[in-house]
Amino acid sequence: MSFKDLLSSMFTYTPDNKQTYQFNLVEDVHTKNYPESDLGNEETSQTKIFPSLSVNTDYLKSKFNLLINSDIIFRNFILNARGKQYQALLIFIDGMINTEIMNEFILEPLMMRNKNNLFEGSQNKIISEAVANNITVRKVKKFNLPNYISSCLVPQNAIKQISSFEEIISGINSGNCALFIDTLDLAFDIEVKGFKQRGIEKPSNEIVIKGPHESFVENIRTNTSLIRRFVNNENLIIENLNIGNITKTKCGVCYISGLANEELVAEVKFRMHNLDVDSLLSAGQLEQLITDSSNINSPQLISTERPDKTASYLLDGRVIILVNGSPYAIITPGILSDFLSSPDDKNQKALFSNFTKFIRLLAAFITLLLPGLYIAVTSFHQEILPTELLFSILASRANVPFPIIFELLVLEISFELIREAGLRVPSPIGPTIGIVGALVMGQAAVSARYC
Repeated sequence: MSFKDLLSSMFTYTPDNKQTYQFNLVEDVHTKNYPESDLGNEETSQTKIFPSLSVNTDYLKSKFNLLINSDIIFRNFILNARGKQYQALLIFIDGMINTEIMNEFILEPLMMRNKNNLFEGSQNKIISEAVANNITVRKVKKFNLPNYISSCLVPQNAIKQISSFEEIISGINSGNCALFIDTLDLAFDIEVKGFKQRGIEKPSNEIVIKGPHESFVENIRTNTSLIRRFVNNENLIIENLNIGNITKTKCGVCYISGLANEELVAEVKFRMHNLDVDSLLSAGQLEQLITDSSNINSPQLISTERPDKTASYLLDGRVIILVNGSPYAIITPGILSDFLSSPDDKNQKALFSNFTKFIRLLAAFITLLLPGLYIAVTSFHQEILPTELLFSILASRANVPFPIIFELLVLEISFELIREAGLRVPSPIGPTIGIVGALVMGQAAVSARYC
């Protein structure tokens, strides 16, 4: 094996084409009930719901690969409504719903017999009745099964009537259940989410002393509720967008109407609407996708895990982006002063806040310019150094065979290696690596000083 093949085998994977598996999964789909063009093409998700329950069942079994999927549940039952019985179907994903809500507020009202759904009289409801000249005049409201189900039978706060498979499948994938009824060319999307999620905890990266101790979580609706608790105003707008051709990740664009610049809002929504990506899993990915590319790698957006900081920027007229599944909010746009401020600055006196901002600004200049200034002074402008300090530097470098710039590059890379190791290794040994790295580098500096 050559060296190139060895590297390729270490970092890539190629399936073995010598061994092939021949097997097919036969799908029993009644193609005679709907056009063949609706099966197996890219526009399948746009198909309208059919009035036949058996056709809808076979169609969804094919879409969800029910022959090999183990967590997709198809629940058939008999629905009672006004003395009539209908074949019905509930579709949901096991592990993403609340079974108590499903049993008590959906299956029980639809299946159990009670005085409302056992009324065997006329399917039409008499609204008013008047008698004049021995003639009875009645105002009758025609019985509408979809409205009767959503308004009388299902005591659920979030229920929608949907006529396309695209929206139904999206709702099932997000943790809702879909109700199909025979003879109806629509379905009901009922919210029964019940999957486990992390509770609201203290911020781990942006710790403050006097500010609130709440942070965002991975659920977008929990995050929007946290923002609305701080911004108690009806002008707060939260628009939903779906990004990703495969994942269809739910994102929220938040701004205060009347405060945010309309051109800024339009620009943010334009960039998000025009993202042609297959998947979006985190706010960090979205930040890279909507940021302007520039030669200077300076941040243009701000990421924060604090709802109070997010609300503060909303009140300044900024636009906030939330991504479902990510505990961070993206603040657009970000300017230099934003990176030198802290949420604690507004909780302190102006004198202390300005002093800490000056300290941060000084630290930023030292971080950016100190290595370059050290090389420039020690290599090209030794005359500006005091004589004793210059002799000390020259003595420490007398036995070093490398130039200063090489030493600084090794030092910077070593710090990055220690930092990366401290972040990636398991938490019990992370601090140990940092301490050992600091001791080794300090000892190396002392040895170089007295060589």
